[in-house]
Amino acid sequence: MNALENIMEITPIRTETDYRAALRVVSQLVDQDPSPDTPEGERLDVLSTLIEAYERKHHPIDLPDPVEAIKFRMDQAGLSIQEIGKLAVGA
Repeated sequence: MNALENIMEITPIRTETDYRAALRVVSQLVDQDPSPDTPEGERLDVLSTLIEAYERKHHPIDLPDPVEAIKFRMDQAGLSIQEIGKLAVGA
């Protein structure tokens, strides 16, 4: 099978079933770690693009509240408000 035939097997992702099937194929391709210039690498690239488009439309991720994002990052780093204050003023 040549590269064009391999690419032609790819179909639009219209349903959750299509989406899950595409994710399985991408997972298998990622495990193979194909070069970008191979049929498998091209298939991975095209499927990844289709998956990203489907996710943007059907599984959007809202931006976090800025204050909550800062608090979350502070918690991850183990920083207190006092320590952040010292960093802000350079003390």
